Amino acid sequence: MGNADYANPVAIPPPQSFFKSLKYSLKETFFPDDPFRKFKNQTPSVKFVLGLQYFFPIFEWAPKYTLQFLKSDLISGITIASLAIPQGISYAKLANLPPILGLYSSFIPPLIYAMMGSSRDLAVGTVAVGSLLMASMLGRVVNYIENPNLYLHLAFTATFFAGVLQASLGLFRLGFIVDFLSHATIVGFMGGAATVVCLQQLKSILGLEHFTHEADIVSVMRSVFSQTHQWRWESAVLGCCFIFFLLVTRYFSKRQPKFFWVSAMAPLASVILGSLLVYLTHAEKHGVQVIGKLKKGLNPPSVTNLVLVSPYMGTAIKTGLVTGIIALAEGIAVGRSFAMFKNYHIDGNKEMIAIGTMNIFGSFTSCYLTTGPFSRSAVNYNAGCKTAASNIVMAIAVMLTLLFLTPLFHFTPLVVLSAIIVSAMLGLIDYEAAIHLWKIDKFDFFVCFGAYVGVVFGSVEIGLVIAVAVSLLRVLLFIARPRTFLLGNIPNSTVYRNVEQYPNANHVPGILILEIDAPIYFANASYLRERITRWIDEEEDRIKASDQTTLQYVIIDMTAVGNIDTSGISMLEECKKTADRRGLQLVLVNPGSEVMKKLNKSKFLDELGHKWVYLTVEEAVGACNFMLNSYKPNPMKDDSEGWNNA
Repeated sequence: MGNADYANPVAIPPPQSFFKSLKYSLKETFFPDDPFRKFKNQTPSVKFVLGLQYFFPIFEWAPKYTLQFLKSDLISGITIASLAIPQGISYAKLANLPPILGLYSSFIPPLIYAMMGSSRDLAVGTVAVGSLLMASMLGRVVNYIENPNLYLHLAFTATFFAGVLQASLGLFRLGFIVDFLSHATIVGFMGGAATVVCLQQLKSILGLEHFTHEADIVSVMRSVFSQTHQWRWESAVLGCCFIFFLLVTRYFSKRQPKFFWVSAMAPLASVILGSLLVYLTHAEKHGVQVIGKLKKGLNPPSVTNLVLVSPYMGTAIKTGLVTGIIALAEGIAVGRSFAMFKNYHIDGNKEMIAIGTMNIFGSFTSCYLTTGPFSRSAVNYNAGCKTAASNIVMAIAVMLTLLFLTPLFHFTPLVVLSAIIVSAMLGLIDYEAAIHLWKIDKFDFFVCFGAYVGVVFGSVEIGLVIAVAVSLLRVLLFIARPRTFLLGNIPNSTVYRNVEQYPNANHVPGILILEIDAPIYFANASYLRERITRWIDEEEDRIKASDQTTLQYVIIDMTAVGNIDTSGISMLEECKKTADRRGLQLVLVNPGSEVMKKLNKSKFLDELGHKWVYLTVEEAVGACNFMLNSYKPNPMKDDSEGWNNA
C-alpha cells in the first residue's frame, strides 16, 4: 500500500484577470440579488417597461388588480386610517411639532410609497421613535417654544436629508450598512426608546405645564416628583382610564384575531370619547389640556422653508442621518416580516429608494419623518390587505379629514393622545425577546441590555451609539478571534469532528488535527499563529503525560477558510517554520479556490510541498499514518520526495 492511495490532489483554479475578479466581487457586494437578470435578452421596449416596474411597482400590480383586491384594500385602508389619524396627531406632539403635521405626514408619503414600494403590507406613517429622536436632537439646538418656526423648518430639513440618505443607500446598493443594526440592537434600542416615550407622557397625564426637555429617566423622574403640588387628578384619572381601555381592546384583539378591528378602532374611539367628554364637561377649564384649533386644508408647500445655511444646517444633517437610518431599519424589518408571513419577496434596496423618495417629497409638502411602523402595518396585515393600494385608501381618508373634519379635534384632550402613545409603546418593550436572547446568546442579550440602558439612562443618541458600537465590537471579535477546533476520529468511522462536541472522538496517535473556522486576515493572523502554537504545546504536553507516540504531524483543515490575505499567508509561513524547528510536518486539508490561488502565487505551496495538501482529513490522516508506520520516522528527513513518487 503506497501513498498514491491517499493522494487526491487539491486543484488550483485557473488564473483570472484582476478586472474579472474585481467585477465578481463588486457584483456579490452590491448586486447579490442580480436585479439585471430579468433584463437579459429583452427588447428595448420590454427593458423600458421592466425598468419602469422596478422603480414603480404599481405598474406591475395595477394591471392585475381585481374587484376582490379593491374590497380587501378598501377595508384595510379605512381601518388603518382610523389608527393613523389619532396616532399621527399624537406622534407630532411627541416630536414637539404642530399636531396637524401628523395628518400631513399621513397623506402625501403613503401615496408615494403606494407607487414605489414593493411591500403589500407596509402601512406608511410617522413613528414614535423617530419623533422622539427628532425632538431630542433638534431640541438641543433650538427651543421649540421660543422659536417654533425655526424648529419646524429644521424638522423639514432633517426629513429632507433623511430621505436623501435613504434613497442614496438604495440607489448605490448600500443597504447592507443597515444590517449592522442587529436584531438584539433593535430590540434594546426600541425598548429603551419606548420606555422614555412612556415616561415623557407623564407630562400630559399628570397635567403638568412645565417639563424637562431631557429624555433620560433621571431627569424625567426629577421633573415629575418636583412638581407634585401641580399634579391634576382629573387629567391623571382620564389618562389611566383610556390607557386601560386601549390595553384591554388590544388584549382582546390579540386573543381573538378575527376582531382585530376592535384594537384598530380603539384610538379613534378614544379621541371621539375624550373630545365629547371635554366638550360636555368643559374640562379644559379644569386643567385638562386640549389640542386647540387645527388648520384646515391640504399640505402647504414647504420647499422654501428648508434651512440650508449654517449654523443650523449641520444639526439638520446630523438629525436626518440618525433618524433616517433608524426609520429605514424599522421599515425594512417590518416589511420583510410580513412578506415572510405571506411568502413573497421584497427588495431591500427598492424599499430604501421608496422610503427615501417619500421623505424627500414629504419635506417639500410640510411632512416630517415617515416610515412603516409595526403597529399600523400589523393592522393592515390583519385587515387582509392585498396590495399597497390600502395606503392610497388611507391617504384619501386623511385627505377628507384635512378638508372637512379638523375642527372636530379642537376639544381632543392631550391626555388621550398620551394614552394612545403609551399603549402603542408598551408593545415595543419586547421583554420576551430579551429573555429569549438571554437563553440563546448571552452576548446578544448584553448588546440588547446595553442599548436599553444607554437610551433610558443617557439619551436616545447615546443608546444608539452604544448599541452600534457593541454590535461592531462583536463583529470585530468574530473576525479577530475566530474559533479553532481540535478534531478527533469518530469510532468505527472515517469521520473527524470537534472533540468538544463529540467527547467520544479519539485522538490520532502522532497527529494533531486542527480546524480553522473563518477566513484568515490581518486582523486574526497573529491570534491564529499563537493559537496553533498553543495547540501544539498542549498536545505535546498531553502526549508526554500519557507516554504516547511523539507528535510528528500537524494537520490544518481549511475547509471553512473562504479567503486569505498576505498576512494570513505570512502566518502560515511562520507556522511552517515553527513546525520545522520542532521536527513536525505541516499538512493542509482542502483549501478553497481563493486560498489555493493565493498560496500558489505566493510560492507557499512550493515551500510546503504540494504533497502535503490533501482533499479530505481522512486522506491526510491516512497518508500520515502510512508514513508513521513505514520507513520514515521523521517527515522532515525526506522533504524532497512526494507521495506520488512512492
